[in-house]
Amino acid sequence: MDSKLDQLRFPIGKFNYDESSNASDLKSWIEIIKTLPSRLKSSVANLNTDQLNTPYRPEGWTITQVIHHLADSHINSYIRFKLALTENNPTIKPYEEADWAKLPDSNLLPIEVSLNLLEALHTRWTFMLDRMTDEDFSRTFFHPETKTSFELKKVCALYAWHCEHHLAHVTSLIQRKNW
Repeated sequence: MDSKLDQLRFPIGKFNYDESSNASDLKSWIEIIKTLPSRLKSSVANLNTDQLNTPYRPEGWTITQVIHHLADSHINSYIRFKLALTENNPTIKPYEEADWAKLPDSNLLPIEVSLNLLEALHTRWTFMLDRMTDEDFSRTFFHPETKTSFELKKVCALYAWHCEHHLAHVTSLIQRKNW
C-alpha cells in the first residue's frame, strides 16, 4: 500500500486467498465470523453519537454506516451460502453497497438494531458453517458482475477478512482519536 489513504481504507491489507488453505484455516475463518458481533459490540460500547457519526477516513463511511453495512453485507452473504447449498451454481443478485449506505436505515437507525441483527445472523450462519462438509464448501454461486463462480470455501475466507477489515476501520479510528 502506497498512501496513508490506502492504509486507512485497508488497515489489514487487501483480501488475499491462499488456494492451499486447509481445515485449520477454515475453522479459524468460521471463528472470526462467529465472534465478530461480540467484538464489534465491545469496541463501540462507550462511543457517543458524535463519535459514531465520525467517518473512519476522509470521504469514508461513519462508524454507524460501517455497522449497518456489516449487517447488510452479511445478510446477503448468508443468503448466497444458502442458495449455493440448495441450487446448482445459482446466479446471485449483486447490490449497490455504497447506495445502501446512504439510505436512512444506514444513517439514522441506532446501531443496536444492526448489532443485534448481526448477533442473531452470525449465530445462524456459523451454526450452518460448522456443519458444512468439504463437499458443501466446494459448492459455488455465480456473480454476474465479475462473471465468476465463487467457491463457498473462498467466500468464507473473504467474509472472515471482511469482518476483520471493517472491525479494523472502527478500532483503528478509536485508537487514532484516543477514544
